[in-house]
Amino acid sequence: MPPARNISAAEVTHISKHGIWVLVGEKEYLLIKEDFPWFADGKISEVANVKLLHGTHLRWPDLDVDIELESLEYPDRYPLVYK
Repeated sequence: MPPARNISAAEVTHISKHGIWVLVGEKEYLLIKEDFPWFADGKISEVANVKLLHGTHLRWPDLDVDIELESLEYPDRYPLVYK
């Protein structure tokens, strides 16, 4: 039997020219490059180093980026986009 997996953690599952995919629990989010430009110049190791804090937001300590999960669930409630 494989070891139990911590489903409450966050994990970057894929990085492409289009964006990054982040798995949080059993839900996966696509962070499109145009909407989340902070990752464009990051090293793979920096982008992959994501933490789930307090069960409510994602933190990339190497890039000094924080994203609330609610803003990914309900993007229409958060219309401001970094330019």
